[in-house]
Amino acid sequence: MRPIGENEIRGSFVNCSKGEARKMHLPRGLADLPWDDLDYLGWRDPGAPDRGYLVAERGDGLIGVSLRVSAEVRRSLAKTTVCSICLTSHAGSGVSLFVARRAGAAGRDGNTVGTYICGDLACPLYVRGKKKNPLATRFTESLTLEEQVGRMRENLDAFLDQVVEERTS
Repeated sequence: MRPIGENEIRGSFVNCSKGEARKMHLPRGLADLPWDDLDYLGWRDPGAPDRGYLVAERGDGLIGVSLRVSAEVRRSLAKTTVCSICLTSHAGSGVSLFVARRAGAAGRDGNTVGTYICGDLACPLYVRGKKKNPLATRFTESLTLEEQVGRMRENLDAFLDQVVEERTS
C-alpha cells in the first residue's frame, strides 16, 4: 500500500458522516508504518475499544470503513477462531466479529454486514510473518506468499463489496 495521509484517510470513509470521520482517532505514527507490508490500514480506536477502522486501496481510490465490534459475541478464552480475511487462527479473543454499517441509504436505514477479522486488524502483517502473537497460528500452506496475499485481498474485497453494495429490495 502506498503511504496515505490524514486528509486522505478521513475523506475515504463510505459508511460514516464527515463529522464522524473528522472526530475519529487516527493511528499514531502514520509516517512510520510499514506501508510496503500493508494491503490495508487497519486500527482500533484507543479511546473506544469497540471501534475499528479499515482503509484500503480499491481501483483508483481509497475506501474507508468504520467498524464496531459486535457486543453480542462473547468468546471463551479456550476457543480458537479463524479470521475470515487472512485465515490466521487465534485463541481466545484474538478474532472479533466486526460489523460495518452499509454505505448510503441502506446504512442510514440501519443495515449492517459483519465478518470475523483479527482483533488488532493486522491481517497483512500476520500473512507476511511480520507480526507474531503466541495466541495466533498461521497454518503451513502450499500457496506461495503472493497467493496468500491475493486470497486475503479477495476476502477483504468481498467484505468491502457487501458494505458498498446498494440493496434495492
